[in-house]
Amino acid sequence: MRLPALGLGCMSLSHAYGIAPSPEDGERMLRGAFEAGVRFFDTATLYGGGRNEELVGRAISGHRDEIVLASKGGMAIVDGTRVIDGRPETLRAQVDASLVRLGVDHIDLYYLHRWDKKIPIGESVGALAEAMDAGKIGAVGLSEVSVERLREAQQVAPIAAVQNEYSLWSRNAELGMLDATAESGVALVAFSPLARGFLADAIADPEEFAERDIRRAMPRFQHPHWEANAALLPRWRALAAEAGVTPAQLALAWVSSRGDHVVPIPGTTSLAHLRELLVPVEVPDEILARAGELIGTATVSGPRYAPLQTSEVDAEEIAA
Repeated sequence: MRLPALGLGCMSLSHAYGIAPSPEDGERMLRGAFEAGVRFFDTATLYGGGRNEELVGRAISGHRDEIVLASKGGMAIVDGTRVIDGRPETLRAQVDASLVRLGVDHIDLYYLHRWDKKIPIGESVGALAEAMDAGKIGAVGLSEVSVERLREAQQVAPIAAVQNEYSLWSRNAELGMLDATAESGVALVAFSPLARGFLADAIADPEEFAERDIRRAMPRFQHPHWEANAALLPRWRALAAEAGVTPAQLALAWVSSRGDHVVPIPGTTSLAHLRELLVPVEVPDEILARAGELIGTATVSGPRYAPLQTSEVDAEEIAA
């Protein structure tokens, strides 16, 4: 399937980054995104324990045929706990529940949110292939997987997209997935392309994060890594100014430049920030190259996840 060049990750409207906006403000944000030109919306069973799908469903009402709608299963909130469960029966039930919450008769792209390492990935993908054959989903995707897992899944069903983290400060995709997706005609959907706000120059002090903000558990926002990473920001701001763009626009332009098959899905709760990201910008290749030298594996301090979260994902990890 052909995805729009840019999508909107809807997670932060219900989940993960502390205090979410009210449902009314979230719906207003999503409707504003559509009016601003966004046509690719990404949600998941996990986000807000299903509330995010309900929110997205209300916001797209009346525009279903004009958008590409993506959701995910295989990871959910069960009795207050995040559970990875890739059993076929679980995925079948989650697809059906997603359809109800979204208020639609099909979902264009449905990802296996995490590979359940207790279940062969072929079994999980097989359940999603059944849903595709039944017309419940239009295409199968994978999230946070390795090239090896992608190859295994492709033996069972066509894979339309892989959604892995990819930004200047998270280069894991360059350990094989960037090339593997390009070679097999699979979209690489890049989540957190702005480095969870870091490259948007939106974080003054991680100590100010809300109590339940997931970034509190991420090493790059903790001492001593934060101090080392924050030291990069003055030069980052200066480089963006030299290009005549904002820091967020520069970060997004870099991700978009990595291949025609790369589709960034930044997330935000601010319509003004989203409109900033939607402004077409031209950044010289020389500045993009310098951006890649300034912010990258050699300069960013700390792993992207703590050990527990690292153990839950399958994507290639850069050695600490």
